[in-house]
Amino acid sequence: MAHPVDDDARTGVLVPVKGFAEAKVRLAGVLNEVERAALARRMAERVVAAAAPLPVAVVCDDPGVRAWAAALGARVVWRPGRGLNRAVTDGVESLAASGFRRVIVAHADLPLATSLAWVAEFPGVTLVPDRHDDGTNVACVPTGAGFCFAYGSGSFDRHRAEAERLGLPLRVVRDPALGWDVDLPADLDHDPPLELPCS
Repeated sequence: MAHPVDDDARTGVLVPVKGFAEAKVRLAGVLNEVERAALARRMAERVVAAAAPLPVAVVCDDPGVRAWAAALGARVVWRPGRGLNRAVTDGVESLAASGFRRVIVAHADLPLATSLAWVAEFPGVTLVPDRHDDGTNVACVPTGAGFCFAYGSGSFDRHRAEAERLGLPLRVVRDPALGWDVDLPADLDHDPPLELPCS
């Protein structure tokens, strides 16, 4: 008999994605607008692919992203004007209403993502911080726990404290691939080099 946390039918992946044209503005010094949009799209596609074999939902408020997600076969959770924390909360609640017991929240700017399913192989909360132990690149939470998301600078500490507040078992995994996100020009300096859009 399958362990509950390994039951694909009960675990979903939620990927919050902002409009590609507005993404990664802090890279403006090294990539132009077209290149930034192409990079954001490529990274998001990689994260969605890394969700397999789990079902994936994209929470968004951009029509272009909605069409992109639908074309990839992802469920779309349309939440305009909600902001990241409320959009993620809404996305988790939407998946919970469809019967999912656990949700992996994976951000769309992880250029090295290859697999996400393992993140759910723990009965409590799993947090994968960025390589600076500041942000939360990936989190897996039980949907019925009332977990309060608090993204932004320092979110890893806030999410760790939230798991403790709720009395949930906590696992922290510092994964080199999932810990590498792209926000600043220095984040593009990876060995081996990241696959960047052509000029």
